Amino acid sequence: MDFSQLFIEISKGFSAFTWQNGVMIAVGLILIALAVLKEYEPVLLLPIGFGCILANLGMSTEHGMFKALYDAGIVTELFPLLIFIGVGAMIDFRPLLALPKMALLGAAGQFGIYGALILAIWLGFPLNQAASIGVIGAIDGPTAIFVTSKLAPEILAPVTVAAYSYMSLIPVIQIPVMKLLTTKKERAIRMEYAAKPVNDKVVIAFPIVVTVLVSLLAPDAAPLIATLMLGNLLRESGVVERLSKTAQNELINIATLFLGLTIGATMTASSFLTSKTLLILGLGFIAFVIDTVAGLMFGKLMSFLSRGKINPLIGACGISAFPMAGRLAAQVALEEDPDNFILMHAMGANTAGQLGSVIAGGLLLALTLGLM
Repeated sequence: MDFSQLFIEISKGFSAFTWQNGVMIAVGLILIALAVLKEYEPVLLLPIGFGCILANLGMSTEHGMFKALYDAGIVTELFPLLIFIGVGAMIDFRPLLALPKMALLGAAGQFGIYGALILAIWLGFPLNQAASIGVIGAIDGPTAIFVTSKLAPEILAPVTVAAYSYMSLIPVIQIPVMKLLTTKKERAIRMEYAAKPVNDKVVIAFPIVVTVLVSLLAPDAAPLIATLMLGNLLRESGVVERLSKTAQNELINIATLFLGLTIGATMTASSFLTSKTLLILGLGFIAFVIDTVAGLMFGKLMSFLSRGKINPLIGACGISAFPMAGRLAAQVALEEDPDNFILMHAMGANTAGQLGSVIAGGLLLALTLGLM
């Protein structure tokens, strides 16, 4: 037996290991700790964290299983689109259809995308990377992955980590901003929910009509909106319960697992430990704050115009983090008045934000590709 050759094989892993790899393994452990101990987006942060550890032990997307997953699910945008089918199957658009004016809040909740885009360009990022950074402001992981994989795959890992991390930190970030920008009196405003029940035919027609309109107006958003609306049609049709449950459970779970592991496997020390990564994370945070501030200020404007009939807290729900943002606004309102129930209004704004983020991402993609 050639012991020298055996020693070389055994020590191969140690010889390639650097202190930067150690730092990234620590980052992976932090993500796993946030998932396990704090329950921050555990379904995604846990596989991302473990994938990060594997990437810095030699199992990156450059070869083997993770390269196959990356090529099949990220390069083709398959994983985020499969997740969108599951998300669509979970969403009930009735609160939005009953109160169409909530769509305005869904639009206001996307301001952070363009604010971060402008800041990123000012800081010297090329347009494709600036647009990918801006889409973090959608607070929608699948949209961020879809857009970034097309425009700037070299920064996919930090953009994805930022998008999902800030989604998980919504209670930590949004509550202080809500309380800072609204008064106790505004948070205690009660809203009437006197809208008539939405006809089932309207609910079934809605995903079809939205798919056609958005695909014609923003073709680059067609895959995102089509998969989201397909999932919703499965839910609302009432005739394919098995498919609807599969989309909500097995399909989205499997796609999320593979997506998380693959994104984590891109987090090698050489690509992640850069000053650019810190800038991306910082700009993503700014985008999130701008989204929340813009939504709240628009909510305050609607409250003023309605003479105090609209609680401005629902403005913070215009982001895409469904249903967490809607529940959070309702929770803050209940803290001021235990009999103040604004959940249905908040969910209307939240579902509008989900649609708004997809459309904004598609428009951003079309704009950037047109200028490149």
